[in-house]
Amino acid sequence: MRAMIMEQIAGPLEVRDVDEPEVPPGGVVIDVVATGLCRSDWHAWAGHDEIALPHVPGHEFAGVIAAVGPEVAKWSVGERVTAPFVEGCGECEWCLAGNAQVCPQQEQPGFTHWGSFAERVAIHAADTNLVAIPDGVTFEAAASLGCRFATAYRALTSRARLAAGEWVTVVGAGGVGLSAVMIAKALGGKVIAVDRNAAALEVATSLGADEVLLADGSDIPAQVHAITAGGAHVAIDAVGSEQTSADALLSLRRRGRHVQIGLLPPVDGHPRVPMARVIAWELDVFGSHGMAAADYPGMLALIEAGRLRPQGLIERVIGLDEAALLLPRFDAANVAGMTMVDPRR
Repeated sequence: MRAMIMEQIAGPLEVRDVDEPEVPPGGVVIDVVATGLCRSDWHAWAGHDEIALPHVPGHEFAGVIAAVGPEVAKWSVGERVTAPFVEGCGECEWCLAGNAQVCPQQEQPGFTHWGSFAERVAIHAADTNLVAIPDGVTFEAAASLGCRFATAYRALTSRARLAAGEWVTVVGAGGVGLSAVMIAKALGGKVIAVDRNAAALEVATSLGADEVLLADGSDIPAQVHAITAGGAHVAIDAVGSEQTSADALLSLRRRGRHVQIGLLPPVDGHPRVPMARVIAWELDVFGSHGMAAADYPGMLALIEAGRLRPQGLIERVIGLDEAALLLPRFDAANVAGMTMVDPRR
């Protein structure tokens, strides 16, 4: 099969033929139809995650089951499926409670094993991790759910527990940030979107953002406090830097809720976070690490009903060769939406 190969950390990427993945006993092999290019893939390329080389990145995907392991009970060849980027083991207390996203024995395509920037990808514990794609949902839309959209959905519903009428500050209007804008509006929130890219803010406005702020070095928290008469109820850092995390936290009103979605690489050993404000204002700080397959039905129901349209977040679809050139530059790219990859191109 053709795959994007990473031979060294932060090095050039090559698309070439490699051996197809073996079928795990309790897993499946999937023909990849669509896979998303995500900032998390850049983090792996840059060396912020422990990966074994050579490596195939890619962790959010959708496709058709090509082969099924002997221990799989619920799935058959030919079914249209997607999966969260966290593969739970299916046997621990967290998986059995429906929280596979924090499974201690978790696998992650594109991180712990070869991922979906290839014509085929293997998935473990299929009966725990696979999700059927409804007929009315495209492969591209389903692929977008595996990391960014599902993470934003769970961040707002299960972590921050956003209530209708509350203000939400979303820092970063890339794939996960725009997902958060769309979902927050569907839940009845009032949204302020923040980004350094004016084009991304135009997309946020088209998705219903009530206010947009250009991150041009000005005091973002002060502007949020002025707009909201005291600060947002919920803030999301959808980028993952000391500046964006601080802007999100400091934009909150007293007793507000912050959700850290963007991966936050350490600086000088540890990322610096304005904990004095967290303590003094009794802010709640949450992490959000994807969403288990068990939680997908509620989100999929909103998509089928037309209240959520993840396909509207897709900016472009490219092939593996173009993706191999784009991934090393993705951290600095001005992307106004999601970039999807079709490995068959």
